[in-house]
Amino acid sequence: MELEPKMNASFLSRMRRSADDLDPAAAAAGSAEGRLLLIDVREPDEFRQMHPPRAEPVPLGQLAAHLQRLGAAGKPVAFVCRSGSRSAMATRQARQAGIDAHNVTGGMLAWERQRLPLEAGDPARP
Repeated sequence: MELEPKMNASFLSRMRRSADDLDPAAAAAGSAEGRLLLIDVREPDEFRQMHPPRAEPVPLGQLAAHLQRLGAAGKPVAFVCRSGSRSAMATRQARQAGIDAHNVTGGMLAWERQRLPLEAGDPARP
């Protein structure tokens, strides 16, 4: 018996998610409540175009220099990028450094689909 396409897609998406993943709405709420740090690992020009409120820009190539500071914050860290690929790499790197790190599933594309708040402007200095 073949699964209906909707059931099959749902099943596959559940199978791909790991304990490191965090839904965009959960990341937005955690950041707004101050329960987690939201780190945007996209490049500065991408961040300037749009980013989540309270997100801190730390391009993936510069993440290693910020890991000690992020770990010392004493909060879980959620990483976001455009689609979830760069943030998945950041999550792995942070976890290897002993940080409670999570990947925002689907990145900014999913953030926008869920109509979560966005801001534009120059990145703050990390």
